[in-house]
Formats: sequence, structure tokens, C-alpha cells
Amino acid sequence: MTKAIHSPIATNVDIINARVPGYKGLQMLLVNHEGMIEQILPMGTVFKRVPAPDLQVWDVAGDWISLGGVDLQINGALGLAFPDLTAADTHLLEQISQFLWNVGVDGFLPTVVTTSVDNIQRSLAVIADFLPSQKAGAKILGVHLEGPFLNLQKRGAHPAEYLLPLTIEEVKRVLGDYAHVVKVITLAPELDATGEVIAYLRSLGITVSLGHSQATAAQAQHAFELGATMVTHAFNAMPPLHHREPGLLGAAIIHPDVMCGFIADGQHVSPIMLQILLRASKGLFLVSDALAPLGLPDGVYPWDSRQIEVKNGTARLPDGTLSGTTLPLLVGVQNLVKWGICDVEKAILLATDAPRQAIALPGITKSQAANLLRWHWDESTKELTWQRLG
Repeated sequence: MTKAIHSPIATNVDIINARVPGYKGLQMLLVNHEGMIEQILPMGTVFKRVPAPDLQVWDVAGDWISLGGVDLQINGALGLAFPDLTAADTHLLEQISQFLWNVGVDGFLPTVVTTSVDNIQRSLAVIADFLPSQKAGAKILGVHLEGPFLNLQKRGAHPAEYLLPLTIEEVKRVLGDYAHVVKVITLAPELDATGEVIAYLRSLGITVSLGHSQATAAQAQHAFELGATMVTHAFNAMPPLHHREPGLLGAAIIHPDVMCGFIADGQHVSPIMLQILLRASKGLFLVSDALAPLGLPDGVYPWDSRQIEVKNGTARLPDGTLSGTTLPLLVGVQNLVKWGICDVEKAILLATDAPRQAIALPGITKSQAANLLRWHWDESTKELTWQRLG
């Protein structure tokens, strides 16, 4: 993985002979003096540019140019788990934001997994206080609450003692005064006997993702009709695809307005199943699902009141339960290409434009900050690398 240093892209730059995911043929990107993308135009287009003595022209010789990644499910980094945040951890949030920028991530949703209501609200309060003062690094785009409204049978590594019934009253208790900070919430829809919770969360502007669930296809379809638009880590913590009961994932794959996150570390989902998933669905995006040891070496680390062991980027509880990864988001892009699952363009889109689409943010286009990555595919070594442009 290519390392990068956080620095803004140079201004007044014409980037030429670029391949841009989602655009046909070679493009030129015009970046103005404010560091914003002014235009993305096919090579050879005649255009008028205000003359500037400091204008630079960068020829990227057919390499891919994209925005940085957006990670919608990341549980911590550099030893800090987001459910453990305290008021004294602001400097750690700054370090994590800078670290994520350095590994190619533009924005992320700190993910707070199932824990006590007090812990959840403390973490939300710290992030709410941090947001106005954030200056550099990957931007916090809101919080992803993964729980505590999960099915006991599909809780995975989530502690059973903190799971809660899915009612509007319990949702209000968990969110407290911080609903405005929460961008996404993962829940098991079959736990809502009234069918009112999803609509309530949508009224607050919170994206509802289904996961850690035993939902049937019919129950999932009903949840989608109520406003759920995402699925959390496809295949994991849900019933497998079955030819008589396609379940939650089957219902999501055929729904035109639902997007599924997935992990491409080679452990959470077999590469063969990922290939099937990518052939079956257009509504997909990569997540890291990275845990607190992200950025640290393999070893044994504390995780709530338990411990996890990290080996080769995979984290497990002592009983062998898979609990997450410690691989950055863009490693998933490189894996998809290395495994021959999809081409470079598709893999880049899955980590950059697709997660933005899932939370209603634009992909690469004009009038955006030119925080760009350059991707190079080496045909001789079959290796995909990247670097920040700046």
C-alpha cells in the first residue's frame, strides 16, 4: 500500500490524460486557484481557461484519478475503539483522522458497536463536540450506530447483555440529545413488532441499514418499503442465501434502491461469494469494518471487557468468533483486483463513489474539493498502487 502525506492538492492545475471512474475515455481535470475541481472534460475538448502564471499541467499518462475513499463502517484505529471515547480523547480523534487520510480515506463514520446506553451517549457527545473543531485529515461525516437493536441469534461479537428491544422509546433513550450526530443505524427489522421505528428514524434524517438479523425476505422487503436503504456487511451476521428462502440479502440484492456494504479481506466473505455478489447486484460499496488495532501490529488487544487476537489483519475473539479486520479500506480495492473479481475502475468506485452514494453524497464531479488519489496499474507485476495527489 502506498503511503501518503496529508497536504492539499496544488492549485491552478490541469491534470491531463487521466482515466476517471465513471467517465468514458481519457479526461482532463481542471483545478482552480481555490483547489476545487472546475471541470472534468474529455481530452481534446476546446475550452477557455483564465491565464495564470502559476498554472501547472500534470500528465498522469492514463492512470486513474479518483476522490479518496469513504468508510461507512470503521470501529476504531490506533488503539482507540470508538465506543470507548471520552472527553480526553480529542487528540486521538485528530490522530485517527490524519491516519485515515494517510491511508487514502477522505471521510468516515466512526462506528459505535453495541455497548451500554451511557457509553453510546458519551461517545456521541465527544464526537458532537469534536466536529466543529475538526481541521485536517479524513472528515467525520456522522456516526454509525451498529446496534444495540440486533437479533440475539445473529449478534456475532456484540455483547448480549447490552442488546435492546427495538421500540421508538428505546431508540429515543439511546439517541438522547445526539440524533443529529447519527448518520446510519444498523438494526434487525424483525424485532420491531409495530413497524414504526424505521419511519421514525428516517424522519430524523438517519439512514437505516439492516444487519445482525434473522429477517426473512418478506420481512426485509417490508423494511425497505418503510425506508431502510442499506445492508450492513453483506453475508455476515445474517442468514445465508438459500434457494427457497433468499432472506435479507436476497431481498436486498434485487431491490433497486438498496445498497449493501461488504468486506473484502478474504476472511469475512469468500472471494468466490464476493464474485457472485458483484455479478448479482449493482448496489454495493466497500467497508473496512476495521477495529481499534487498525494501524498497529498483530497481537492481542483489549476489546470492551474482552480481548481480541489480530493475525494477518484479521481479529477474532478467544473462541474464534470473527470480530473484524485491521486492514484499511483501500486494501479491499487492491484485493478485489488481485483476486480477479472486478476491474480497476469498478474496484475504485466501490470505495470512493459508491459509499458516497449510499449516504447521498456526490461522487467525483466539478465543484468539489480536489482531494484526489492517483491509481497506477502495473501490467507486468499485476499490482495496483495509489498515492495522494498534492
